[in-house]
Formats: sequence, structure tokens, C-alpha cells
Amino acid sequence: MAFLATISGLDNLFLSNTPNNNFAFSRKLPPSQSYSFLHKKIHASDVANSFQTFQVKERDVSSKAEKFILPEFEFQEYMVTKAIKVNKALDEAIPMQEPIKVHEAMRYSLLAGGKRVRPILCMASCEVVGGDESLAIPAACAVEMIHTMSLVHDDLPCMDNDDLRRGKPTNHKIFGENTAVLAGDALLSLAFEHVATKTQNVPPQRVVQAIGELGSAVGSEGLVAGQIVDLASEGKQVSLTELEYIHHHKTSKLLEAAVVCGAIMGGGNEVDVERMRSYARCIGLLFQVVDDILDVTKSSDELGKTAGKDLITDKATYPKLMGLEKARQYAGELMAKAMNELSYFDYAKAAPLYHIASYIANRQN
Repeated sequence: MAFLATISGLDNLFLSNTPNNNFAFSRKLPPSQSYSFLHKKIHASDVANSFQTFQVKERDVSSKAEKFILPEFEFQEYMVTKAIKVNKALDEAIPMQEPIKVHEAMRYSLLAGGKRVRPILCMASCEVVGGDESLAIPAACAVEMIHTMSLVHDDLPCMDNDDLRRGKPTNHKIFGENTAVLAGDALLSLAFEHVATKTQNVPPQRVVQAIGELGSAVGSEGLVAGQIVDLASEGKQVSLTELEYIHHHKTSKLLEAAVVCGAIMGGGNEVDVERMRSYARCIGLLFQVVDDILDVTKSSDELGKTAGKDLITDKATYPKLMGLEKARQYAGELMAKAMNELSYFDYAKAAPLYHIASYIANRQN
């Protein structure tokens, strides 16, 4: 049984489940075919096929990133202000109530801190297309609920088996594995309920469209697809194409949904939404490349989670496949392309998104 996999725009790449339940990739193109980044502006006529411009050349990812001067902007103040709003909305979304244990477990992980990059991206995307941030706050909260669910489940012994998250013991270490599973399940279902019932002053068809984006990002063609292939790949030789599939689905898809939902809620037209999608795909993959680099260059205390875990479990990472220096250069290329995608929007309104891309590229934990 073969599943068509849209891996970074490679429409001819297929993911197949072999008889012994291993995953294999194949493509119709001849072996000599290669792919490269297209550092060019995308015009309206290109947007429908914008995913095809986000392509990776497996044999050469060492070109240097284009230099970009960030617009003047009080980024730290912006992030703190937005995070406070997000934290308040999340706190109100899950009050302590019966059954106490599961709500306590949900709140423990959801309110454990974190940079709130995804919900802030959702709000910033809403504003860049001309909407007010209030239109996107329920969707922003939903994205963070789904993200937190993925962390709670990812940390379980049957998955990544982690003991530390955001500088604290993981959910199952505090509440037990059974409660952690249920808390994650509850966060996931609440996310969709929250968007459907709390979004105001947005046309119903846009709310439904946003819910569809969220469902796609987290389901068997999104986060779950990335997770299952990631698990099947442990201890095996993984190609750069396979690694890209894993991270596009496991990490980038949800970040993409955050950005796209914000643009939808803010009233963006189809061209606006697809341009924001292309930006999000760049920074989503950038986030994972940087995460892989930090895992081998920082300590557990610096990261707030277990460092070096990928080396211990023999997972495929960008530094492992490319080498550390080429992985850093690749991150620079992704940031440059993300910056280019924003050039079609109002410079001042896009300032937070420029800075968020730079922040993701240069973060230290």
C-alpha cells in the first residue's frame, strides 16, 4: 500500500509500507534528478504551486544565506506582551474543575512556560493580513493545546521516553503514564472545541477552514505521519529526503497551521494565505534544523530538556547527515527564503514575522 507524500514539493516521492512494516521511499524521477532552493520572488500566478518552490537539493546544501537587515522593532517587548495574552487566555480556557487530576495534568503541561512561538505566530499572521489579534486568539490557544498534547505524548516511555520538559519533570513523571495519555487526549479535543465555540466576529466558513487546517496538521497526514516514520527510522540509515519528510510532518505542519489559521481568521485572501503558508514551511523546517543543532551543542540545563538524546537513540538528524557546519548553512538558507516570502506584505506589519524567523534561526534553547 503506497501513500502519496508531498515531501517539500516532491510530488513524485512515495512512502510505502513494506511487508515487514518498515517504511521505504521511492520516486519516479531518474536518480540523477536533483533539487535546489529557488531564491526568487513568487508572483500571484505562482502561489497555487508555491510548495514546489520549497525544495531541497540533497547533494549540496552548503550555499550561504543571503544577508538581511531586520526592520527596527521592539521584538522582546512584543514577544513578552503577546505571551502574556496567550498565557491568560490558556489559563482561562482550562479552569480547575472535576475531575481534578486530569485538569491538573492538562494545566501542568499547558501552563509550564515555553516561548509560545506558535500562538504568537498565529496572532502575527492575522495582523499582517489586516486582522485584529483578537480574531485569532482562540485559534492561537488551540495550536498551543495541540502542541502541548504532542509534547506530553512524545515524552511517554513508549515514544521518546523523556524525563524533562521545559525545565520540569515530564507529565507522566508527575501524574503517571495513564493520566498523561488522557491529559493529552483531552487537550487535543479541547483545541477543536475551543476554536469552534470561542472564535468571534469571523465568518463561519473561515472558522471551518481553520479547523480543517488544524485537523490536517495533527492527523495521519501531518504530525502522526511524521511521528510514525520517525519511530520506524530509529537505528536505521535515513536519507536526507526521509528526514525531511519526518520533520515536515512532525514539526513543520503544526507551525504551518498556526500561521495559516492566523491568516484565515484575519481575513486574508487566497494569495495572502498561500504566501504565509510558504513562509511557515520555511521556518517550520528551520525550527527543526536548529533544534537538531542545539541538541548536539548545548547542555540539558541550557535547553531545559535532555540534551544529546538523539545521539543516544541513534536518531537521524541534520548534523548527523550533513555535518554540523552544513546544517548551520542550511538553516541560513531557510531563513533567507522565509524573509523573502514576507517581502509581499506591508513592511511594518510584517516586522514581527521577520524577527520571529530570525529568532528561530538564532535561538539558544
